[in-house]
Amino acid sequence: MTPAEKQVAGLWCSEVLARLSEFVDGELSQDEVDVVHAHLRGCDWCERFGGEFSRLVAEIRRQMAEPEPVGDEVRSRLRSRLASEAGRGL
Repeated sequence: MTPAEKQVAGLWCSEVLARLSEFVDGELSQDEVDVVHAHLRGCDWCERFGGEFSRLVAEIRRQMAEPEPVGDEVRSRLRSRLASEAGRGL
């Protein structure tokens, strides 16, 4: 459930939410980052939501950076397929 829309530091909650991905990805200008930070400091709901969102993105990135090891059977089939494709000139 979202709270009533409010304006803090010149930004409405919906504007902060619309920029949240860019904020987390470091794609905002420093001026925009400063305004979003100011809004987050003054809006408990956006601060909580933004924090949860940031943690989730960080965890997804961490997990994607650490691929699970491939089992022996899959590795064997992959090598066999690659050898077959290489033999056909593909």
